[in-house]
Amino acid sequence: MNARFQPDSRAASDVARFRAVRAAMPSLAEGLSAEDLSAQSMADCSPGKWHLAHTSWFFEALILAADPDYQPVDLRFQQLFNSYYEALGERVPRPKRGLMTRPSVEDVLAYRREIDRRMTAWLAQQPTGGLERYLFELGLNHDQQHQELFLMDMLNLMAVSPLDPPAYTVEPRARPVEPAMGGAVAFDGGLVEVGHAGQGFAFDNEGPVHKVWLEPFALHADLTTNGDWIRFIDDGGYVRPDLWLSDGWATVKTEAWTAPLYWRRDPEGWTTMSLTGRIPVDPAAPVRHVSFYEAEAFARWSGKRLPTEAEWEYAAATTPDAFSNLSGEVWQWTASPYAPYPGFAPTPGTAAEYNGKFMANQMVLRGGAFATPPGHARITYRNFFYPQQRWAFMGLRLAEDAPRVAASQDDPATAAFRHDLVEGLSRDRKAVPPKWFYDAEGSRLFEAITALPEYYPTRQETALLRDRAEALTADFGPDAVLVEFGSGASEKTRILLDALPDLGAYVPLDISESALLDAADRIRADYPGLRVQPVLGDFEHLAPLPADLPRGRRIGFFPGSTIGNLEPEEAVRFLTAARRMLGEGALFILGVDLVKDPATLVAAYDDAQGVTAAFNRNLLVRANAELDADFDPHAFAHRAVWSADRSRMEMHLEATAPMTVHIGERAFGFLPGETIHTESSRKFTPESVQATAAASGWSVVRFDVSPEPGVALALLRA
Repeated sequence: MNARFQPDSRAASDVARFRAVRAAMPSLAEGLSAEDLSAQSMADCSPGKWHLAHTSWFFEALILAADPDYQPVDLRFQQLFNSYYEALGERVPRPKRGLMTRPSVEDVLAYRREIDRRMTAWLAQQPTGGLERYLFELGLNHDQQHQELFLMDMLNLMAVSPLDPPAYTVEPRARPVEPAMGGAVAFDGGLVEVGHAGQGFAFDNEGPVHKVWLEPFALHADLTTNGDWIRFIDDGGYVRPDLWLSDGWATVKTEAWTAPLYWRRDPEGWTTMSLTGRIPVDPAAPVRHVSFYEAEAFARWSGKRLPTEAEWEYAAATTPDAFSNLSGEVWQWTASPYAPYPGFAPTPGTAAEYNGKFMANQMVLRGGAFATPPGHARITYRNFFYPQQRWAFMGLRLAEDAPRVAASQDDPATAAFRHDLVEGLSRDRKAVPPKWFYDAEGSRLFEAITALPEYYPTRQETALLRDRAEALTADFGPDAVLVEFGSGASEKTRILLDALPDLGAYVPLDISESALLDAADRIRADYPGLRVQPVLGDFEHLAPLPADLPRGRRIGFFPGSTIGNLEPEEAVRFLTAARRMLGEGALFILGVDLVKDPATLVAAYDDAQGVTAAFNRNLLVRANAELDADFDPHAFAHRAVWSADRSRMEMHLEATAPMTVHIGERAFGFLPGETIHTESSRKFTPESVQATAAASGWSVVRFDVSPEPGVALALLRA
C-alpha cells in the first residue's frame, strides 16, 4: 500500500481521480447529436458512442469481471464493445462499428453510469494487489487515450460533410500554442539511458530503461509550421518522387495527396477543417494531420531528417525549456519503428494484448497533442501509428546530424555561442540572443551605458532600491541565500548586502566567466565575512543550487529589467524554473522598466555618444575573436526601434551594404538594410507584471515605482 495514503484517504483520492477522468468524455459529447455520436466516417475511426461504451467495457472486462461472482451489466455488450482482445471472445469488426444503431446513445450513457457506480464500489474496497492497481491506472489512461481518439474521430466525421460543420464553438484544449523560440539545440550524443524509470504510471511499452548510443545531433526548438509546409507544396513537394520513400510515393499517387489532410485551396487561400469548422490555414501554427511519409519527405526537402525516438526523449529530458510545444500541440513523428525495447515484458494476463500485439509495421510519435488530456503525456510516452495514417493530431520537429566538435576547439560556452550565432543567422529574419553581449568588453560597455544621461533605468532603479531596501529585505530572515540571476558587475547587489548583515550566502549567476569571477572577487574583498559562491551558467537553463548552502530562505534577485529581454512565454518559463530552484517560501525581487513615452525610450537605447552602438557592435567583435568570423562591425549601423504593439524596445544591427560574412566554414549573405535582431527589451505595466508572476506560480506582495522616468521593483513570494 502506498505509504502516502491512509486507507480512507487513498480510496477517496482514487474515487475523485476516477470521476474526474470519466467525466471528460461525456463532457466532450455534450452538444453533439445522437447522429453525430453514432456515425463512423472511415474504418480507422469509431463512432463517439462506441468510445463512450468501450472505455466502460474496459473497466468491466479487465477489472470487475475478475470477480468470479460478477454479473455483467449486459452480456451482449461483451461482444459489441470489445476492441481487439482475442482472449475475451468475439467482437464486432472495427469497420462495422458504425452499423450498430443499438444500443442507443442514451443506453450507452446509462451503461457508463452503471459501470462508474460499480467501479466506485470496487475502489471503496481499497484494492491493494499490484496487478489490480496497475489495471486501475491503465483503465484511467486508456480512457484518456480515447478522449483524444474521440476528438480525432469526430473531426474526421465533420470533415466528410460538405457542410463543414463545427463540432464545437471553441477548440477543446488545455492551453494555447506556445510561441516559436527559433533555432536548434545541439547535443554531443554518447551513451545515454532512455525509457521509463519506474516512478509513477507508465504503459508497459515505455520500459525498461536501457542504453542507446547517440551520435551528435541537433533538434529544432520549434515544430514545423503551416507556413513551412506551404513552401514545401509550392516547391513541388507532392509531385517530386525524389523526396519520397517508395511506399510513400505510391501512397501519394494512390490517394492523390496534394496537401495535409483537411487542407483545401479556396479562392481566398488555403483553409483547413478544425473542430470549430473550416478555418483559414494559419502560417505560424504548427502543421497538423501529416503522415509519416509526408513528414519524412518534408524533412528530406528541408535538408534535415526526423529525430529518432531516443534523440527526442534525451533532448526533452535534458533541456525541456529549450523547446516550444514539446507536448500540448501535435504528436511528433520520429524515424523509429515501433518495436519492443530490449528486455520488454508485456503486462501479465489479458492486458498483454494492450501493446504487445501491435509492435510491427508502425512508427513512433512522441510528445502530445492539444487534445491529449492534461497530465496524460510523459517524456517517455510512445504513441504509434501506421506510416500512411494522418487523421490523428500529427506533426513534426526536425533534427539534423551535428558535427562532433573536439574539446580543444571549442569549450562549452564557445560552442554554445557558435551554435546560437550560426543558427540565428540561418533564419529568414536573422537574430542572436542578447546574452552573448556580455563578454568582458561587453560588460564594461554596459556599465558605461548605465552612467549615460539618457539611460535612466539603472539610475532610477538604484535610487529606488536604496530607498526601499529595508522594506524589501524585511522578511528575508537569518541565513538567507541571495541568488542573483545575470549578476554582471553586482553593483546593485551591494545595496541589498548592506541591508543584510546576517545574510548566509550570496550566489551570483552569470554566463560571462570573466565578469562573474571579477565581480565575485570584488564582493569577497568588500564583504570579507560573507560566503560568496559564484555559479557559471545561463539563467534561461537553471541548474539546482549547490547542496551545501545555508538553510535559510532563498531570495531571487533579477534587477535591471533583464526579464524584458525574454519573450512573455520565456519570462514565465524562467520565473517558473527560478521558483523550482529557490523552493517553497522563496522571495524574488524583480526589476522592471515601465511603459512610457517612446522618445524617452529610444534615447535610452540610442545615446548621443554612441556607447550603446559600440555595445551592440561588440557582439560582432566578439564573434570575430572567438568564432573565427570576419564581420566588419563598421559596416553595420546600430538601430533602436520602439515596437508599440509588443510594448518593447528592439535593437538591431543593420547591414549598410551587400556583404558575405563567414563564421568558420559557414557563409551568410546580407542585403543592404537586412538586420540582425540583437535584443528586445519589453516594458511593463503593473497588470502585466501581475499576470506574468501569477502564470509562473508567484504572487506580487509589493510593487514600488520610482519617480519619472518610471521603473519598478516587484517583490514576489512563492
